[in-house]
Formats: sequence, structure tokens, C-alpha cells
Amino acid sequence: MTAAATAVASTSSLFAQQAKAAPFKISLAQWSLHKPLFAKQIDNLDFAKISKEKFGIEGVEYVNQFFKDKAKDEAYLSEMKKRAADFGVTSVLIMIDGEGALGDKDAAKRTTAVENHYKWVEAAKFLGCHSIRVNAQTNAEYEEGKKLAADGLRRLSEYAKPMGINVIVENHGGLSSNGKWLSETIRMTEMANCGTLPDFGNFYEYDRYQGVTDLMPLAKAVSAKSYDFDENGNETKIDFRKMMKIVLDAKYHGWVGIEYEGSKLSPDDGIIATKKLLEKCMDIV
Repeated sequence: MTAAATAVASTSSLFAQQAKAAPFKISLAQWSLHKPLFAKQIDNLDFAKISKEKFGIEGVEYVNQFFKDKAKDEAYLSEMKKRAADFGVTSVLIMIDGEGALGDKDAAKRTTAVENHYKWVEAAKFLGCHSIRVNAQTNAEYEEGKKLAADGLRRLSEYAKPMGINVIVENHGGLSSNGKWLSETIRMTEMANCGTLPDFGNFYEYDRYQGVTDLMPLAKAVSAKSYDFDENGNETKIDFRKMMKIVLDAKYHGWVGIEYEGSKLSPDDGIIATKKLLEKCMDIV
């Protein structure tokens, strides 16, 4: 082996060791690109390619809004799956919105909401995802809402369990943005495949660091929400190192999804800035 080849091999080995030793993996939430997607500047089918080629990110988190009528379209899902495989990208999860309130006070509406999610469980399994992200939406008050949301989540999780799919809930407005309420609701389901997706943002009247601390013991994915950055590349509203210390202290070493939702930077620049910030957190022990 030549000296140059030896150097390349050594460098490759070093990179492999570093990748293996990484405390978490970085994925890209499709919502980060919602502006160009809604504007039809980019297409859902190109998401895996964009994630890998433009940003060097090897995990993707889909949003059902961008292929809402394709949940049962096997040809379309096959193309999504093929493109992810072609670029060596892992399909991590699908974020589900607009399928009804899983904690609705009306029993019939609650059942409809549960059943509306079935097709997305099946789509997630087909694509090779480990989870669907749902909302613990309810029109009931605190205690009743907890019971009703747990009922809907339990039934959906029972459906998803044989397919090896997790049902995970994000703090996403309403009572779900209360970390205590959401963690207690998930525990009430008594389903191992029902968990949380803590989002660094989306806490409105609840301390965000306490909220993530509440939710991490049940986490099966994490959303690194970002809005804006200072001259040193730090997020201006969220202390990322503090957040990632909470995440890693909970023994979580899975995917952490970039979800840029700011307006000052372009979607591309916001994603890049968030990725750089997460990479700086790789040294947290």
C-alpha cells in the first residue's frame, strides 16, 4: 500500500471511529423546508436527495402535509423509499397532522381520529420508519383530557405495535405543551411503543428546559427547534448545550432532528446553522 493510500485508509478509519462514537445522530425535519415545499420550489420526492447532497444529513423526518393524498399510494411510497435508499438516507419518522383529535370528548370522533392514523402507521412501516409523530389534541380540560388522549393514543399504539411502529407525541400546543401533562398522559397508555418527541420550542407557559426534562425519559426522537442565531452561531432563544445535556443525560443517543422555523435566515442557511450548532454539542459528556 502506498503512503497516500495508507493516509487515506487511516483518515477513513478515524472518521469511522468518530462516527461510531457520536453521542447522537442528526436528522432533518421536513418542516424546515416548508416554505419552498409549499411554494412548489422543491418536491417531496427530492427531500432525501436534498438532505444528503445539500446538507450532508443522513436521516429524514417526513411531514404528511407534503404527501397527504399518498398514504395508500404504494407506487409513490415505493419511489420515496427507493430515493432514500439511493442516497443512503434513513427514513426516521412521519409527522402526522390534520387527522383529528386523538383526545376528542366525542367518542365517535375520537375513534375516527384513531382510525384516520392507521394508514400513516402502514406508510411508516412501508418506508422503514420507526415512528409516527402524532398530536395529543383534546377539547377537554386537564384531567379529563389526559384520560381521553391516553385512550386514543393507547388504541393507536395497539394497532401500530404488531407492525413495529412507535406512536410518539410532540409538545405541540394546547395541553401537550405542558411537560407534566404530556408525560403523565403517555404513561397512562401503558404501551411501550407510545412515547414522546420532545421539541426544544413549543413550550409557551412552561419552562422549556423543565419540559424537555419531563419528556426525555419517554423519548423515541428529539426535535431541535431553532429560530435565530447570534454572531457566535448560538441560538438566541434556546441554550442548545443545556438542552443537549438534558437529552444525553437521559441516555438518549438516537436521532435529533433539525427543525428550523426562523424567518431571518433562509431555510437552507437556518438548517446549516442548526447543524453546526448541534455538531458543537457532540463533545457533551
